[in-house]
Amino acid sequence: MISDLNQILSTSIKGMKKSAIRELLKLTSDPEIISFAGGLPASESFPVKELNEVIAKVMRDEPALALQYGSTEGDNLLRTLLVERYRKEGLDISLKNLIITTASQQALDHIAKIFVNRGDKVIVGLPSYLGALGAFNSYGADMVGIPLDEYGMSAEILEEELKKLKAMNQKPKFIYVIPDFQNPSGITMPKERRLEIIDIAKRYDVLIVEDSPYRELRFEGEPVQTMYALDNTEQVITLGTFSKIFAPGFRIGWVIGNEDILDKIVTAKQSSDLCTPPYTQRIAARYLEAGHLDTNINNIIDLYRDKRDGMLNAFREYMPKEVHWTEPDGGLFLFVTLPEHMDSEKLFMEAIKQKVAFVSGTSFYCNGEGKNTMRINFSYSSKEVNIEGSKRLAKVIKDNL
Repeated sequence: MISDLNQILSTSIKGMKKSAIRELLKLTSDPEIISFAGGLPASESFPVKELNEVIAKVMRDEPALALQYGSTEGDNLLRTLLVERYRKEGLDISLKNLIITTASQQALDHIAKIFVNRGDKVIVGLPSYLGALGAFNSYGADMVGIPLDEYGMSAEILEEELKKLKAMNQKPKFIYVIPDFQNPSGITMPKERRLEIIDIAKRYDVLIVEDSPYRELRFEGEPVQTMYALDNTEQVITLGTFSKIFAPGFRIGWVIGNEDILDKIVTAKQSSDLCTPPYTQRIAARYLEAGHLDTNINNIIDLYRDKRDGMLNAFREYMPKEVHWTEPDGGLFLFVTLPEHMDSEKLFMEAIKQKVAFVSGTSFYCNGEGKNTMRINFSYSSKEVNIEGSKRLAKVIKDNL
């Protein structure tokens, strides 16, 4: 081994941070700990029976295609099926507007890779998805946080910040939003707010990156059109994934956007993995083609709605009155706000002693705020375990008020 590893490390890796959630999962490996920390789908939601049948069929009928290298843009059958699916949602797209990535996390990395130079401004929510913050940070982005209100990213504060940046002759590379069941807050942005942000982005000539991993997991209420569909001028780049509605182990995501932007992502992807595994893509395509996906999504919705309701009822019964939380219409998460004097990072170790875990909110704030907040996942554990974990967490909070 060389004498000084740090001397030869790149500026990029020195600026990267390990995922707080992935590190927490190591601490919560004790089977007695009830963990609300991960953003994990329930294992019982995986369509094992249908997948066994589809995999057998793919390996019988088209093994050479599934086991060979594929195009960087992705499996054409899978792309075609996804395009058809989105066109039914009102997106005016064709095959040239959609490419496959190795999960949407790769898409976030490649978007940062093609747009961000060190010191460039990127607009994010306060709070926002930890994986996106990590990807943008790794390329040296100077993130500007915009607080959320009950309707998502504040359009008023967004415009104020863009106006300030323009006065300093600084233009953000893009605005990053998660409009549906936002991670970590669980908030869904109504149509009016989406239109406001699209209008602001157009006036200031800034791209919007719309991350949409949870959109189809709606338990109640009517779906809101995607920002891509509301805009329909390719001012928006939309990211999707099968990780929360099919199986995260397949690592399949996609990007929808202007073909010139997608061409740059393809170039970036060719230097990272050449192509997303054709094997998993072809299985996903045949699974989707057989009509299994929507059936499974309906099953997941019923499953997660019940788990969410169990947790919310337990929170209402056991949490101290000083504690507040979001009540999402879908997705995987609640966001909890403690009294201002409390520090959820310190509370975490107390919670571990009581065999319950969560993610401190500071992980989701690009500016280090959110010390009195925490993210809670309700999708992974059973309803009964969620209730027991909520009791334990409520006790820890009461004991440390």
